[in-house]
Amino acid sequence: MGIVSLRLNDAEEEIFRSYAIHTGKSLSELFKTALAEQIEDQLDYEIGIKTLKKFQENPVTHSIDDVLAELEDGL
Repeated sequence: MGIVSLRLNDAEEEIFRSYAIHTGKSLSELFKTALAEQIEDQLDYEIGIKTLKKFQENPVTHSIDDVLAELEDGL
């Protein structure tokens, strides 16, 4: 298992430790969760941009009724 060192100033450390105590989670868990969420947000953003570009190239839309009918036909 890898270890990552993180430098914090006194104010950051106080805030982060206080929050960890408040939530009952370790600093490690909080930092890993925050980083994972950042990565997920970035990936979602990139997928959104690609999808928007595809739509701009071929702006075809479908109504909810059409989608539901197609799904029902597939069942």
